[in-house]
Amino acid sequence: MIPLTSRLTSHVQDFVQAQSALAEKGFSLGGSWDYDRGSFDCALDEANKVWLRLPFRVTSGSVDSETEDNHARIRFEEPYVLKHLYNEGLDSEAQPRTLGAMFDQFQDPVDPDASIEPRWVEAAQARLREVERIYPA
Repeated sequence: MIPLTSRLTSHVQDFVQAQSALAEKGFSLGGSWDYDRGSFDCALDEANKVWLRLPFRVTSGSVDSETEDNHARIRFEEPYVLKHLYNEGLDSEAQPRTLGAMFDQFQDPVDPDASIEPRWVEAAQARLREVERIYPA
């Protein structure tokens, strides 16, 4: 994970407006969002291993991704670029569970916080500058 300096940090915005504007730039609400925090994520590569993440905290209301009747306000935190390296294929050491024929078939990431090549940092910074243009100083 590499933090990126941005004037977006500490910017307060309506959640629905932010979600809509960022969707136009290729961002989606990250899967680990909660009612009081979350992130907008954008894959920087076709393999979905390198990401620009815009984390946020809810300052009022609560986030609900299923409705536009949402009055939450969010404050952006420091953006960062991250890279995950995943094992490809099935886990050869998968064990059956005691109930049913369920298998743990997917391996853990090889490196959930892999080193990031300079080209991805530059790509993240360029995408971040695009986002900053949405929000005037």
